[in-house]
Amino acid sequence: MKIGCHLSIAKGLEAAAKNAVRLEAEGFQFFTKNPRGFRSKTINYTDAEKGVALMRRHNLATIAHSPYITNLSTPKPDLQDLTVRSLVEDLTICDAFGTPGLVVHCGKHVEMGESYGLDRMVETLNLILDAYDGPCQILLENTAGQGSEVGTTLEQLVETRNRTNGPERIGFCFDTCHGFAAGLWNGDLLGSFLKAGRDTGYLESLRAIHLNDSKGPFGNHRDRHEFIGKGNIGEEALAAFLRSPELQHLPVFLETPVEDENAYGAEMAYVRRLAGKDGDALEGRA
Repeated sequence: MKIGCHLSIAKGLEAAAKNAVRLEAEGFQFFTKNPRGFRSKTINYTDAEKGVALMRRHNLATIAHSPYITNLSTPKPDLQDLTVRSLVEDLTICDAFGTPGLVVHCGKHVEMGESYGLDRMVETLNLILDAYDGPCQILLENTAGQGSEVGTTLEQLVETRNRTNGPERIGFCFDTCHGFAAGLWNGDLLGSFLKAGRDTGYLESLRAIHLNDSKGPFGNHRDRHEFIGKGNIGEEALAAFLRSPELQHLPVFLETPVEDENAYGAEMAYVRRLAGKDGDALEGRA
């Protein structure tokens, strides 16, 4: 299990990779473009080559994250078209940056109903797969179930993947805060959650983990990230999650609400202790 965090690539991929090494991260996630917009920068291939070389030298795991404003389930034709074009751009960026997975938020049906939202998400994913033939996988991220979000349950996610024209080109990214807020898991339900992951086939296609504690209580359907061990999931449950044998091959990326990326250094060290990578004892923080 590699422990990493979300880092900015505003100064380039090479600078982000150097920052990851400085912070002693084993990987990093980055936004392909402004998370609140569709406009992308021209790819700097010289910087990309230097960044990829540095990532390989230090064996860094990476994933990318698409903008929040894309909506795989939108009923609006113009927004669907923008979503498709934006995500195809993002996948192309991932190829240039040597990144194997693009995390995409599941859709919102916008009062059209859950069944419509799931059908529309399959349709939009197929349009993306038709327009892109590269190696990067689309990683559907589970949702907290806030508002009209779909993709809250493992069953919905697996069914959506299986209904596309290229299920092998789609994987999953599990967010611990979203799953807790959706009522999928907590300390008591970890065993049953992992069993459901095996039974549905979800774990077979799980490629990455977003590690976040939750500001809100269990099952509140609010997407509110908290620092590790400071929220309602808690240290013991997160430690048990991190030590689960089924998850040891996966990269883990922190998305906690730091004001400065430098703060990730100490938090990743704390997560390594929880995961048993720096000794077995759980050590809470003051």
